[in-house]
Amino acid sequence: MKTKIETALFWSCGLLAGAALFAIMWLTLVDVAGRKFFNNSVPGGLEMTEILMVCVIFAALPLVSWRGEHVVFDTFDRFVPEWLRRLQARVVHVLCAATFGWLAWLLVGRAERFASYTETTSYLKVPLWPVAATMAFLLLVTAVAHLLLAILAPRPETLVEHAMHAADTTEGRP
Repeated sequence: MKTKIETALFWSCGLLAGAALFAIMWLTLVDVAGRKFFNNSVPGGLEMTEILMVCVIFAALPLVSWRGEHVVFDTFDRFVPEWLRRLQARVVHVLCAATFGWLAWLLVGRAERFASYTETTSYLKVPLWPVAATMAFLLLVTAVAHLLLAILAPRPETLVEHAMHAADTTEGRP
């Protein structure tokens, strides 16, 4: 069952990442077709692709964090008591929240510098401060997701079952 938080993340971050990926697909198609048939590429296509990739990556971070779909090293989990795994999960979420919060703070400073220097992309002259500010906001959303996970940490068995199910489905098993 999806929670309200997961639904909100899907409709905001998920759609942003999906729309940006879809735009990259069409931009690439038009760019390649333009090079092949008209001997001309899309002006500023590389800059647009870079900005859209930022959207894909940073919009996906909160979803990946919330769903626990990141890489997990669980070799020793069967030897660790359940109470310690629960504590470990909470500590890791708090550390991740602090790290993402710190990165968001750094990017806010970068966005302010970009705005004060009126930094733009070289070809299209797109201002860079909104891109950095969006990155900072999405990192902050990821930090909040990790804080919520630290408070509402699922039972370790759920995490292990989720990881095992993900491994089974990626190997072609039902």
